[in-house]
Order: sequence, then structure tokens, then C-alpha cells
Amino acid sequence: MKKITLLLLILCAGLTTAQQFNYSIKNIDVNTKYSDFGVTYFGDSLAVFASSRNLDAIRPELWHGNREPFLELYKGKVSKENEIFDIERFSKKISTKYHESNVAFTKDLKTVYFSRNNYLKKEYTNDDEGMNLIQMYKAKVGENGEWVDLEAMPFNDHNYQTGHPALNKDETKLYFTSDMPGSRGATDIYMVDINEDGTYGDPKNLGPNVNTSKKEMFPFVDENGVLYFSSDGYREGRGGLDIYAIKLSDLDKNKVEPKNLGFPINSRKDDFNLVYRSGMRYGYFSSNRKGGKGDDDIYSFKELVPIQLDCNQLVTGVVRERVTNALLPGAKVDLYNANGEVIESVIADSNAAFQFNVDCNESYKVVGSKFDYSEDSEQFITDNEASLELTLGLNLKESEFVRIRGLLMIAINPIYFDLDKSFIRRDAAIELEKVARIMRKYPELKIKLGSHTDSRAPDDYNMALSERRAQSSLAWLIARGVNASNITGKGYGETQLVNKCSNDVKCSEAEHQLNRRTEFVILNPEAIK
Repeated sequence: MKKITLLLLILCAGLTTAQQFNYSIKNIDVNTKYSDFGVTYFGDSLAVFASSRNLDAIRPELWHGNREPFLELYKGKVSKENEIFDIERFSKKISTKYHESNVAFTKDLKTVYFSRNNYLKKEYTNDDEGMNLIQMYKAKVGENGEWVDLEAMPFNDHNYQTGHPALNKDETKLYFTSDMPGSRGATDIYMVDINEDGTYGDPKNLGPNVNTSKKEMFPFVDENGVLYFSSDGYREGRGGLDIYAIKLSDLDKNKVEPKNLGFPINSRKDDFNLVYRSGMRYGYFSSNRKGGKGDDDIYSFKELVPIQLDCNQLVTGVVRERVTNALLPGAKVDLYNANGEVIESVIADSNAAFQFNVDCNESYKVVGSKFDYSEDSEQFITDNEASLELTLGLNLKESEFVRIRGLLMIAINPIYFDLDKSFIRRDAAIELEKVARIMRKYPELKIKLGSHTDSRAPDDYNMALSERRAQSSLAWLIARGVNASNITGKGYGETQLVNKCSNDVKCSEAEHQLNRRTEFVILNPEAIK
């Protein structure tokens, strides 16, 4: 069975007054033991809100949902301290013996949109299940200042709810809450275009960046195009309905999540219906948190720190030689947007590192290049969770050789030895055969063979082990026809580490592996023709 959820959030978590984090809040004096909520500014000095107080004792009936009088719209003056005083009924023409709440005004204050029970021209209409639902209506101001020409919105239907109206800055779009067919959850936020001739477009669901499988309600759009709304469908919620914010321009982007406004705006109970005063960073919201005066209370708030909705992500990376994994400082890295345009270029620093600040939820490509090397690229889509790390691997255009730490070397895969051993394994023989083939191809080429270990053994032991491995590799090559006068071999132990992983420094296995290497440094590059 449907419930009247749009309007009636007889909604309760601590703090009557607080000043911490991004906002200061205060429970204002206008609140009663009844339900008071849903403030909308009415010009420069007035505010309108909903309340179940029975100010004029003209509503003897109680609503079965909370045994309080039906909600009615009231207006009052706004003080410099954001109190609302001199309370009176908002409109005799709009008021009925049923619920009214949540209004939105055009800037000229000549048109009002509001929520109330499905009741028009003294006709009380139920849905097909016998429930009277909340609907949205419109009225215009008459010559005597009273509201006239009341009419139901054209997208209303007695079988679903519409309500909680909100207008954008230029009044070309109307936002509202509904559970109409096609909704993703219990209630969703929708938008309709307001045409120049006063007609309305078709309702459009705001989609998965706002709406969840649960309740989204009470939209408000500020002058900067930020949508504020309440939801109980997000994991980071503090409890009940929480208030969130998202830029309207981000609604069509991939996986942009709204930002929870956090404590003290949000509590363990229901927090909803936040509005800013035009041109200011203060306003009102409603809550049924513990410590209030009634079921729902109105709180004033001041924004102490501007909310950050622009999502910027740091993309970092390094440029390496693909075959040996050696760092390539000085490489150029270009950042391309989704349209294939270069939007920024940087030079990798002395650690071959680069970084870019990018927008979240956008497509990018980075391309690395360096003289004598082929390019490498990587495409990625940013998210709003964490920084992204990339690695670009470049190949020497002449794939037989690679530059490492400024030295030209023969490009081979790492040569491995069994633990504490120096004999040539089958996989090592494959790489050494590449060296022999290149030295036969370039007979004048002179090579210095260097064998290196990591630091995880006594220094003297590592020096002796690397020397045995160097001589073993040297003997293998000479046996395969390499001219002995063109190659020398030497073990360096752990004396030429390529990173910080010296004695007693905690490093990963991958970092230690970079130090366990056999290198074939070319002494006379001019011999390569």
C-alpha cells in the first residue's frame, strides 16, 4: 500500500546548537511541539514553512499518521539572526482541511508551486487502492494579493505522488519528487522543462547519479547550479535521510556520486529540505533529530567552509624502459582529453616520475616519448575514489639495445640464477644467446659484463657470488664463439644498487629484484652500424 511519504516525515539526533566542521546550526524559536519543517524564502524578508500547529483552531481533525493536526502553510518575518517570527497563515485560498507543504516561488513572487493532498475544487480523489496521495499544484497571485487560478500540474496522476517543487535559477526547469512509474526507488527526483509559453515538458528522472533504490526527496537548486536533496539510499549516510549535494552539470557524467554534507547538518535521524537564502551562504534545513522541540524542527545554518564539489584527481606515473624496467628520466609525457586534444605536457623528473591534475569521471590518455625510443600510451577513466598510478614502458627504436642510467646496453630479459648458485640455467642461456648473436653481428663491439646482487646477504658473500656468476656468464659466451678480447666480466656484489634497498632497509621483493641483474654495457657505441 502506498504511503504519504512526500509530505509527512514526522521526522528526530543530537545537537540543538553546534559549531564545528563546515556548518554552524541552531534550533530556532519558531518550532513547536508539533511538526515544523520545509522553509522556503518568500522575497527578501519573509519565509514560508509547513506546520501541524493549529494556529487558528480551524482544523479540528487529526491526521491518523501521528495524531496531530493536518499540515498547513505559514509565513513569518525573517530576523537578522535567522529567526522566523510574527507567524500567520500563508493563504486562505490555498489552505484546505488536508495537508499542504513545500512551496517554490518564481522570482517575481507571482507564481507558487506547492504540495498537498489530492484535493482540488472540493474533490478528494483516491488512487485505485483507496489512498489519497500527495500532488503538486500551481497558483498565481491575484490583484488583491491572494492566490488564484489554482490548478493541478499536468503530469499529476491520482495513482502516484508528486511534490516538493524547486526551480532552477532562470526558472526554466522545475524539480520535484515522485514515485511515478519508471522510478528507481521508493521516491525519485524528477525534472521538467518549463517552456516559454508556460507549458511543461515530459518529466525526466535525474538518473543514477542522484536516485537510488530507496528514497530521494526535497530537491533545492542554488544559484550556482548545485542540487541539494535528501536520501536514505547511500552507504555513507549517517542514518535516516541525509542531505547531499551534486552539481547539475555532473548528472550526466559517469559515476559521479553526490557529496554527503556531513555532521552537523546530518544526524542519525532524518535531515532534509535544505535551502539557501539567495546570494548568501546561510539558510534553513529540517530535522527530527534528538534534542528538538517537536516531531520535525526547523534549524538555521551558516556555511563556515564552502562545500567542495569539483572533483580533482591526481594521476601519477613513471616512465620506464620496457625490457629492463629501467627508469627513463627526461621523457616527455602528453595528456590527451576524450577529444584527442593535448591539454598538458610535462617532462618526467629525475626519478622518471610525472603527474597531472585531472577531473574525475572523465576519459584521458597519456603518451610517453623520448628520443631514440618508441612511444607508449595508456588510456584511463578517472573515478572519485583515489589517485591513479600509471606506468609507461618505452622501447628503444633499435630493439637490440636499451639505455639505462645513461648507458647503452644490450636489451635482454633478466638473467636468473638459482639461490646461491652460479651455473647457467636454461632460461638464462636463452638470454645469453641473444648477447652472443649481437656480438657476432657487430664484431667490433666491446662489452663490459657486470653481475650484481641485492643486499640480503653479507657484503663479502655477495661480492664473491656475483664474481662467480660474472665469470660463469663470461665463460659461457666465449664458449659460444664470442671474441674474448671484446668482453670482460666482473662481479660488483651489492656495491651498485639501483635503488634505496641497502642493508637493513625494508623493501619489497620486486624492489630487491631490480638489484639482482646482469648487465652488458656497450663501451664503444660507434661500433653499431
